[in-house]
Amino acid sequence: MTESLLHLHNIRLRRDDRTILDGVSLKVHAGEIHTVIGPNGAGKTSLVRVALGLITADSGERRVRPGLRIGYMPQKLELNASLPLSVKRFLQLARPGLSAVDMDQILGDVGARHVAATPVTRLSGGELQRVLLARARLRNPELLVLDEPAQGVDITGQEELYTLIGRMRDERGLGVLMVSHDLHLVMAATDHVLCLNQHVCCEGHPESVS
Repeated sequence: MTESLLHLHNIRLRRDDRTILDGVSLKVHAGEIHTVIGPNGAGKTSLVRVALGLITADSGERRVRPGLRIGYMPQKLELNASLPLSVKRFLQLARPGLSAVDMDQILGDVGARHVAATPVTRLSGGELQRVLLARARLRNPELLVLDEPAQGVDITGQEELYTLIGRMRDERGLGVLMVSHDLHLVMAATDHVLCLNQHVCCEGHPESVS
């Protein structure tokens, strides 16, 4: 096995006398889609925040490969509906100096070229998730961290989105850490599953976890 891009070991996190994560470990390698599943309140988003280095665990270890470029797709985006922010401008704010050619390619890669001039607040659920995925790719990441990437998307759109994520992994050799609560669809779109409910309930190949 190649060196891991991200390694979390025995992560423990408490907030307000409540255990959020209890001894959680995971590794994500290049070319691998690693999915964390679990019910609401299981600690999935907190685990993502630890993985990104946004919060520090009370104990345990976080290791990332030196110089690792990470792209992050949040669970949701809060924008003022009265703010006339186009998709093009939204991406330019995330990466100043983004050329028109790069803009076209990035949006084309996620099937969202047609919404470049559309206000972000007018996008459908599926269109918004594709734009957020494009934004996560702006830094040419080696690791993509996706928090509920199919949230607010219908079943057909979810299947298309997971297929797109898999294709990006195949074409670019990306490592992907993905969070989801949808067991059925995710099982066909991942290499490794970790079932979380504060602690690791089980993990392994999707078939064995099922």
